[in-house]
Amino acid sequence: MDTSKAQIDKSLEKEFLSVIRSYERVIYKVCYLYTTPNATLNDLYQEVVLNIWKAFPKFRAECKISTWIYRIALNTCISFIRKEKRTPEYVTLNPEVNTIMDENDPIHDMLKQLYNMINRLGQLDKSIILLYLEEHSYEEIAEITGLTVTNVATKISRIKDKLKKMKKEE
Repeated sequence: MDTSKAQIDKSLEKEFLSVIRSYERVIYKVCYLYTTPNATLNDLYQEVVLNIWKAFPKFRAECKISTWIYRIALNTCISFIRKEKRTPEYVTLNPEVNTIMDENDPIHDMLKQLYNMINRLGQLDKSIILLYLEEHSYEEIAEITGLTVTNVATKISRIKDKLKKMKKEE
């Protein structure tokens, strides 16, 4: 291997690590929603990071890096779950997620409850509401999920109604 190739590889690796550090919480949030007894948070996170690493040299910046990472994370988690042939109903908080959320924060229990309700949604609905909660625009959500903007708006409205109904039933 010549010196210039080694420098390019090292530069690519540094850039990749910087991107992963910047979007670590986002990746964890996506993975958290798809955690099952057979697909732990760490397994999903590792799988997502591996897929991002494999695709990283091919990233052409035709969309925002955050959009690209969300798409890879969602597709990886959905594929991982399909391989498991199980859809989660409830997910308990793992120690890794507790480091992301401060337990002393008064909204911690509310977030836990919200995530439990979100986990009862279908895969597409989970993906859409996660992106919505991350304050992505309808256009960005449409780009990531492959839906139309109108369809995203309709789905978000219906998902909110479902979550309200779940809350009332508890």
